[in-house]
Amino acid sequence: MLNFPNQSRVFDPTRRAVRFWGYERAMEWSFFVSEDALKHMQPDMRRDEAGLLNAFDCNRPLIYAAASRAFTRTRKGSYELAVADF
Repeated sequence: MLNFPNQSRVFDPTRRAVRFWGYERAMEWSFFVSEDALKHMQPDMRRDEAGLLNAFDCNRPLIYAAASRAFTRTRKGSYELAVADF
């Protein structure tokens, strides 16, 4: 089962996404939520670092649920969550 005990998240300017981490037992998995996906969830979001991080924080339950679904579909090194995942 995938868990999200680490509340850390960072803005990745090259991907225009917010990165966060999920854990299954001792393994760590990286996830990225695209700027477009965050804008889809929060249409009034500002498109700067603070705006993206705030949109992530306001939508954690939805993001964690989408990350869990992506994780159960396939195992890979990192996961990109886009509008279609929400």
